[in-house]
Amino acid sequence: MSEINNTPEENDESLHESLPVTGMYKDWFLDYASYVILERAVPAIEDGLKPVQRRILHAMKEMDDGRFNKVANIIGQSMQYHPHGDASIGDAIVNLGQKELLIETQGNWGDIRTGDGAAASRYIEARLSKFALEVVFNPQTTEWQLSYDGRKREPITLPVKFPLLLAQGVEGIAVGLSTKILPHNFIELIEGSIQILKGERPYLLPDFPTGGLADFSEYNEGQRGGRVKVRARIEEEDNKTLLIKDIPFGTTTNSLIESIIKANDKGKIKIKKVVDNTAKDVEIQIQLAPGQSPDMTIDALYAFTDCEVSISPNACVIIQDKPVFLSVNDILQYNTKQTKELLKRELEIRKGELMEKLLFSSLEKIFIENRIYRDIEECETWDAVIQTIDKGLEPFKPDFYREITTEDIVRLTEIKIKRISKFDAFKADELMRKLQEELKEVNYNLRHLTEYSIKYYQNLLDKYGKGRERKTEIRAFDTIEATVVAANNAKLYVNRADGFVGYGLKKDEFVCDCSDLDDVIVIRKDGVCVVTRIQEKGFVGKDIQHVAVFRKGDERMVYNLIYLDGGSGKAMVKRFQVLAVTRDREYDLTKGTKGSKTLYLTANPNGEAEIVTVYLTQGAKARVKVFDFDFSTIEIKGRAAGGNILTKYPVRKIQLKMEGVSTLGGLDIYYDPSIGRLNTDQRGKKIGNFLGEDRIVVFYKNGDYELTTFELTNRYEAGNVQLIEKFDPGKVFSAIYYDGASKTFFVKRFLIETTTINKKFNIISDHKQSYLKLVSTEKQPQVKALLQKGKDQEEHEYDLDMLIDVKGWKAIGNKLSSHQILEINLIQAEPKNTEEEIISTEEESHESDDDLEIGSTIEFKIKKEDEDKDQLDLF
Repeated sequence: MSEINNTPEENDESLHESLPVTGMYKDWFLDYASYVILERAVPAIEDGLKPVQRRILHAMKEMDDGRFNKVANIIGQSMQYHPHGDASIGDAIVNLGQKELLIETQGNWGDIRTGDGAAASRYIEARLSKFALEVVFNPQTTEWQLSYDGRKREPITLPVKFPLLLAQGVEGIAVGLSTKILPHNFIELIEGSIQILKGERPYLLPDFPTGGLADFSEYNEGQRGGRVKVRARIEEEDNKTLLIKDIPFGTTTNSLIESIIKANDKGKIKIKKVVDNTAKDVEIQIQLAPGQSPDMTIDALYAFTDCEVSISPNACVIIQDKPVFLSVNDILQYNTKQTKELLKRELEIRKGELMEKLLFSSLEKIFIENRIYRDIEECETWDAVIQTIDKGLEPFKPDFYREITTEDIVRLTEIKIKRISKFDAFKADELMRKLQEELKEVNYNLRHLTEYSIKYYQNLLDKYGKGRERKTEIRAFDTIEATVVAANNAKLYVNRADGFVGYGLKKDEFVCDCSDLDDVIVIRKDGVCVVTRIQEKGFVGKDIQHVAVFRKGDERMVYNLIYLDGGSGKAMVKRFQVLAVTRDREYDLTKGTKGSKTLYLTANPNGEAEIVTVYLTQGAKARVKVFDFDFSTIEIKGRAAGGNILTKYPVRKIQLKMEGVSTLGGLDIYYDPSIGRLNTDQRGKKIGNFLGEDRIVVFYKNGDYELTTFELTNRYEAGNVQLIEKFDPGKVFSAIYYDGASKTFFVKRFLIETTTINKKFNIISDHKQSYLKLVSTEKQPQVKALLQKGKDQEEHEYDLDMLIDVKGWKAIGNKLSSHQILEINLIQAEPKNTEEEIISTEEESHESDDDLEIGSTIEFKIKKEDEDKDQLDLF
């Protein structure tokens, strides 16, 4: 037996054929990426569905008999089309059902608000909604393909005649890209489509099923780079309790409570207890720790918990098997155009059906009335029958819109004798007339397709729009500074001699309570100022003279400084502010010469200017060795100003003689009605100029009023504010309110006698339908009322100060009129004419700092300082 040699020849080409691994990886990875993008993660623009959702709806349509089906059965039906497991199908069904648009549910389907999952698929049931049956399916306009195993037929896309993608929203992560389209309001989408059909451009904003408040100022039409801020709706039940009524989209009550507890544990907020009372409606009760401000806590909840979340939309859809990034307006335009085209195709199909029905009805009438059926009795073959009928129809063929085919003649032969014998020409004509009328209407709609599409959308709105009003309130949010609203969870200590500050130096000097987010300002005896982040223990330089929590941009904080200039030996004086600095950078408050040091320093939170007594040394050559200096005589400048000469003689000591008052005047406070917040940036209505003990009075539409401070952290119910102004105890308030019990309007005039801050008092009746119509502080308020007297309407003007005397705020008041009042408006008082004041300004000559000397009898002028604008604010 010869030995078999299996060794291949050296020139065998198969040895030299090889595929590089890099090429194989590239091809396989691209195939995988394409599959994930097209078949799993990103929806098609035509119907707004991912493949698994489309297959579920198709399976449910096949099963549809008007009754509910077990979700387990739906999953099994869907698996005939979907190549993945039952878990992915089950999750997708639950997701569709929770959106409450395409699927009607029965059983425990979970709760998107609490995060609770649905029951097992064998326990819950579902069926297609009437809306889905109307707008999603039409076999005649559906494009079909074979299922993954070739046994079934499934839709490529469903012929959806509605912007389903924008209504439901979608989120998906693929290979190398992702999509996040936020849900929009059902009614607004339909109205937007109607606007597009009318040639207008709609303004679309998301609407979340969880409600809440949202700021869409940076939405950017849902494109990449946009951002939406969503907040929980937080109400103040009383001074010790807050209630969360709506939660932000993408959160649950459980995750929200966890974030609140975590923020409390970290000391960012201070609360006593959190209780979840969520049932039919969301309600999370937050009990505050003693001494905590409700307004500050609300801001802190937004700053440190999931009560405020930021969502980044990213609208990506599949168009012609490719991912495309579009704006939501572009998607709506595409869907509206597609709906119009689908309606056109449906009309054309219906037109064809009507024409065929008319044709066959005409053929049937001719066949019976002309007794053509009798001519075929003598025919012996099938071909002879067909030819005989065709010959009998010959005179009428020119009247038909198409040629008569053999199939048409065959249908005539299938007419039963019973039908021929009972043929009623009148009924046949009536049927043809109705078909012709419908055909006429279809032709009209085809010629006026835009109008027909608008009517279609309006019909959807009328049938399905009830109960789908906007849930998310559109708001403009104010920026919350975390350092301002953070609870004081630490204590600041200082070791002045060694130069350390921090919250870990518990054996050293206590400075104040603070937050671990705060910055600290330090001024040393060498005249150097530095701002640094608070830490457990930080070195800032020896001989610390002043240390405090730093508030960026605080224009009310003024520092009064007297320092020795090491270069000239003169004592210099200055008042300055520290508004914005670079953290950990050292700034000289003196001229920076060697030997300079501070002699006197105070920090004044409201710009106070004290009087000090300056003592010169005994050896000084000055004639007056003791004199007073008033800081209010010099202007406030920047930190880099050199200051003015206090004296050129050596100073022995400086003592405080008299506490000063503020030189800044009152603070101008404005109210921004769009966000319900106070500000000093001249946004909104000016309330007034405020000093320390001044108060604000606020009247709400529900009849409550309250007195508040003018702290910028105060929050007001913007949509409920009827009047907000500076409180004057001597002002008389005139109010008109509607009494729900008697269904009439009352007028009252009163003084506010309460003094409790941040407590609401009600001035109207306690009926649930009562409300405050208007309130005024004018001395002689007038209103115009439209009265219903019998069948006539009359206008009357009333002087409220003549109708009723000033009484207590608890008084009921008097009826405004015995007649029905249709409308009431306050007549605005005419502005008073005031003479214009002419203010003349004169140029003042300023001497240099070095030429000025300050003493007990010396008057001087101050040179205007150029601000140091080169510093970079890194905060």
